[in-house]
Amino acid sequence: MIGIIVVFPKKENAINIRNLLVRNGVNVTGVATTGAQAMHYADTVDEGIVVCGYKLKDMMYTDLREYLPEANGYQSVIMEAMEYSLMAGGKRLRPMLMMETYRLFGGETEVIYPFMAAMEMIHTYSLVHDDLPAMDNDEYRRGRKTTHIVYGEDMGILAGDALLNYAFETACKAFEQFPEESLRIGQAMRVLARKAGIYGMIGGQVVDVKESGHQIDEEVLDFIFRLKTGALIESAMMIGAILAGASKEDVKSMQKVAGKIGMAFQIQDDILDVTSTTEQLGKPVHSDEKNEKTTYVTLKGIEQAHKDVERMTEEAIDELKKFPAGDNFLEQLLKSLVYREK
Repeated sequence: MIGIIVVFPKKENAINIRNLLVRNGVNVTGVATTGAQAMHYADTVDEGIVVCGYKLKDMMYTDLREYLPEANGYQSVIMEAMEYSLMAGGKRLRPMLMMETYRLFGGETEVIYPFMAAMEMIHTYSLVHDDLPAMDNDEYRRGRKTTHIVYGEDMGILAGDALLNYAFETACKAFEQFPEESLRIGQAMRVLARKAGIYGMIGGQVVDVKESGHQIDEEVLDFIFRLKTGALIESAMMIGAILAGASKEDVKSMQKVAGKIGMAFQIQDDILDVTSTTEQLGKPVHSDEKNEKTTYVTLKGIEQAHKDVERMTEEAIDELKKFPAGDNFLEQLLKSLVYREK
């Protein structure tokens, strides 16, 4: 499908341009006020045009290369492997959620950008390691060969390690650029580290690996989902709120919203592993069955899985509606991420 995306800082300006185009018979796919929103709409079209009245700085996180080290020196191969992994595409879900939550609470400065890049680096490193022979042993990710297939298992391990370390180096740039916001930046760093570690994503991955090969109950599966998938989504929305100056109560509310969305997202992932194709997903299907993993679908059946996805998503959106927002894009984003086909 071909479409036009209109992106302007002020929504009324974007709407006026949209109306002008529509009156002249042009198909407008969406109206956006941020780079994150534009990227969301771009995912729905095969090709098109962006009519942009925005400084490209706001959309800079999409060009993650600016945050990556140059590939030089004796160790240049690792920089190449990092870039190959990070620039493979993907939904950029977590940076989008971080930005939109930041805007929800009135955030306006560029302090958010290093954290958005760092979040995507951490997520990518987890995928690189997840694809390794010792883990899921997958050959394709995001429609192309996985990092360890291209660079070898040794460099696959090191590329993941490098992305994790460089993520924190990237986030630390916020201290230099915005020293007056050091307290909030420090709080955000703590959330980022904890949610990525043994009490978050890594903790969930440990239990997932440990419990493979035999049936597990719903309590254990929920634990895996909350930590392995939900923790980084929680981190993204919490950091967006923290850096915007939200209260502790509001940060907790964002954690609650993100936790439910994380669960719904992972259940939908289990559904797609059964119902989709490798061509649609860009990664192997039936991989959970191959690795003898208990999933929400095998535990509760596909019909109940669909119902629980809908229930959790609606609960999250009900919580989100407690907060006044300039538009409902964040709500739309959450729905589209859960009710996705890839």
